[in-house]
This record gives sequence, structure tokens and C-alpha cells, in this order.
Amino acid sequence: MTVVPVIDYEPPAGPAERPAPAPRAVCRSLPPHRPRAAARAGQSARHRDAARFAEAALRAVLEAVDRRRQPGQLRALLAGRLLDAVDALRHRVGAGAETAVLRRVRLQAVDPAETAFEVAASYARGPRVHAIAARIGPAPGTRWRVTALHIG
Repeated sequence: MTVVPVIDYEPPAGPAERPAPAPRAVCRSLPPHRPRAAARAGQSARHRDAARFAEAALRAVLEAVDRRRQPGQLRALLAGRLLDAVDALRHRVGAGAETAVLRRVRLQAVDPAETAFEVAASYARGPRVHAIAARIGPAPGTRWRVTALHIG
């Protein structure tokens, strides 16, 4: 399996042409709390478990890419050669890059039995937003493992 980097079609980040106008009124009430994807009603226990795993695994992958975690710590989370791909991406990002922050994670079951899930996520690195696509499947025992990974 190979992981191919996504071509970045966005223009280089630069200064804004005009600053945004100052807000006229201050919002004094907080928006209603949105539950995490893992805690939404109507999802099976297996789906919630997979969502928790996906969020934790993607955070760990981004930490490894940012050099805040050793890639070897991902061995139990990633299948096959994905560890080598994360290590290669780590060298491409460089040590001086801004920290990646996982923003949103969404899961879709591949089949009605929920034996595997496709994951779509977004993360921010500075002012830019990037995408991650992954697939998670069962690992030995009752655990999950990332079986495919595409980081943009």
C-alpha cells in the first residue's frame, strides 16, 4: 500500500487585503453544546467505539507528524506500511511547521454490520485547513486499527 500526498492547490498564505470590520455587538450567550460525534444519540455502541478510536488515532498521527510523538508509538494503531508513510510525511512537514489541530471527525459505516468505517476529518495548521481520509477496521481482539490513511 502506498500513501500519495495530495497536491496543495491553495495559494500561498499572505497578508489580508483589508482587516475585517470590528463587531458591532458582543454576543453574550453561548451557543448550545454540540455533543461529540462519539456521543450522539441513535448510534450503535460499535459506531461510538469506532468514533472514539478514530479521533484518538488521528490525533496521535498528527502528533507524530508534528514531532510531538515518536512514530513507533503508532504501531498498535496503524496497519502495515502506514507507519513508514507517517514517518515520511513527518520529514516533509519539517520541524518549524505550526502545530496541527484536529478539527472535525466524521465516520460512515462501510456495511450494515459495521465491520469497518470510512473516516473523513479536517485539521488546521495555522490559518489553513487540510483534510484526512482513513479507513478503520477490526484488529485482533476487540480493538480497531487504521487500515488506510490519506493526509492532505
